[in-house]
Amino acid sequence: MTDTYVIHNGGCHCGAVGFEVEAPATIVARDCNCSICRMSGYLHLIVPRSRFRLLQGAAELTEYKFNTGTARHLFCSRCGVKSFYVPRSNPDGYSVNVRCLDPSTIEHVEVEPFDDNDRAASDSKIRNLSLE
Repeated sequence: MTDTYVIHNGGCHCGAVGFEVEAPATIVARDCNCSICRMSGYLHLIVPRSRFRLLQGAAELTEYKFNTGTARHLFCSRCGVKSFYVPRSNPDGYSVNVRCLDPSTIEHVEVEPFDDNDRAASDSKIRNLSLE
């Protein structure tokens, strides 16, 4: 299935951080069961770096790293929301939290599991997606 790419706008809760991402109108989101994603309810939309643009709030971002230190978890220092970050599974791209996107450009969201307990297989699926 070929989907039309649109510009989705997103950001944090307080509005200090804003971005746009070029992605299909029908989104396949990944629901990861790792500790931080499970606890925060993060739904991943993985995109190449070239399809993501930070529009405002770079100075408001606070970084958090844990475990391998590869993922760059970026939070708004005002409201604490992680609307996007650099994932360990795709360090050359971004993971955008679908819950932080303006719903007006989203036609449908399909949620698929990302099993952190079988990281090799899950990472492989994510890397293949980022090439699309």
